[in-house]
Amino acid sequence: MNKVLVANRGEIALRVFRAARGLGLGTVAVVAPDDTGSLHARSADETVSIRSYLDVEEHIRAASETGADAVHPGYGFLAESGDFAEAVAAAGLTWIGPPPGALRAGGDKLEAKRVAAEAGVPTIPDASEPPLIVKAAAGGGGRGMRVVRAREELEEALAAARREAKSAFGDDRVYLERYLERPRHVEIQLLADAHGTVLALGERDCSVQRRHQKVLEESPSPALDADLRAQMSDAAVRFARAIGYRSAGTAEFVVEGREFFFLELNGRIQVEHPVTEAVTGVDLVQWQLRIARGEKLDVTPTLHGHAVEVRLYAEDPRTFLPQAGRIERLRLPTSVRVDAGVAEGDEIGTGYDSMIAKLIASGDTRDDALDRLADALAATEVAGLTTNLPFLRWLVAHPVLRAGEATTAFLVEHPPLSAPPGRLPDPIWQGGFRLNLPSPAMQPPPDVDAAAHAHGPGEESGSVVAPMPGTVIKVLVAVGDRVAAREPLVVLEAMKMETPLLAPYPATVDAVHVAEGDRVAGGVLLVELVSDT
Repeated sequence: MNKVLVANRGEIALRVFRAARGLGLGTVAVVAPDDTGSLHARSADETVSIRSYLDVEEHIRAASETGADAVHPGYGFLAESGDFAEAVAAAGLTWIGPPPGALRAGGDKLEAKRVAAEAGVPTIPDASEPPLIVKAAAGGGGRGMRVVRAREELEEALAAARREAKSAFGDDRVYLERYLERPRHVEIQLLADAHGTVLALGERDCSVQRRHQKVLEESPSPALDADLRAQMSDAAVRFARAIGYRSAGTAEFVVEGREFFFLELNGRIQVEHPVTEAVTGVDLVQWQLRIARGEKLDVTPTLHGHAVEVRLYAEDPRTFLPQAGRIERLRLPTSVRVDAGVAEGDEIGTGYDSMIAKLIASGDTRDDALDRLADALAATEVAGLTTNLPFLRWLVAHPVLRAGEATTAFLVEHPPLSAPPGRLPDPIWQGGFRLNLPSPAMQPPPDVDAAAHAHGPGEESGSVVAPMPGTVIKVLVAVGDRVAAREPLVVLEAMKMETPLLAPYPATVDAVHVAEGDRVAGGVLLVELVSDT
């Protein structure tokens, strides 16, 4: 292995470049037509233009043109594609990831459940009655997931999950599981080599989530003791062995009390891998490369101290709807580890994930790590577009999070930027430190299902505007229709996530200004309503 092509973009591409250079390897970036000015394209030894990040043949061509002899898929896009892994190997290149069979067994959630059961690893029971959750069989990152609490919601939830899964993964298969209301989301980091060694490197707690996507991750988990950690690590290793796993990977679980249930094995490096690196001292990405070139693991997993990571996004900090725009000013802290995929002056568009950077703080204790992260967030500045920075500052200071008691229901029970339990509202808890954030009166509250209210600054006049740039994939009403409060009017897709826009009150539809397939900018008028009250 002499030169590595990274078949991805953003901060993970930069992370792989750094690990490759540490081993004396050359680096190649690929760049899509709408991404030519990106930071990763400016950071590699060589850069090749391709039609799409999802085009397998284009990656193979780029490797051939540059003489790259290995391909790292990053995360997302093609990272868990068995077909891509096979195509790389067929081209005579080294695939830096798990074998195709392991990818298929671990990435397909239905097959993973079957294998887990055979290996004696507990899984969430299937369900036919609410509360239940619809999940994409080939899914991940919260895409293709819908919570159903009433029987009449099931048909639309199935349809929406299938559409979103098809868009994100090219596979619209879904299945139903019992919905756990307040679990912890805990995952075990694995490393496995080609010589039969499979290691568990501790856990990460990823319970704080929005839109079924992680916001804050920490290691070790405040919910686990040594005995539960050992049980979950053993289950993760057994599953990895059962599918012939190799490379870095993450076994995901939900935990209720002392019970745990296996969800899936992510056959790739995770966004949150730096917290494990911080508490183990192991360079996980470099070990991916070393395993791919046949080296034997010589790591002795031990945990030291505590680490916490948050993700800085271009998104509305109250509704978590993605935002777009130019980064006019970016000041990231130097007191903690920062993995950034953009730089000052770059554009955040609607075609890709809106993450700006990851901030990772570590310390001897959990309190030390959280204090350092709070200081780092206080020193962070972003101007030119709306970000979740006020939310992250609020989150890291929240007493429930500080007490180590946050579950996956945290943001439902504690709406973003709300006053913590037992506190009277004051400027700090009402977003008084906000940056590029409209006043609280102008912000719709988040919904339990992440659906967006359709009203904005023009609510009094009955206008329904797009909260972000995106594509209209469904128009559910016509002129003259009467709608109830919170009834879906339009479904907008941005960054492969669907956002239903809801009626703010009982009304009659007076005008519809968009059709399915239309691309719209943020703030564009979509539907006009006449109030029935």
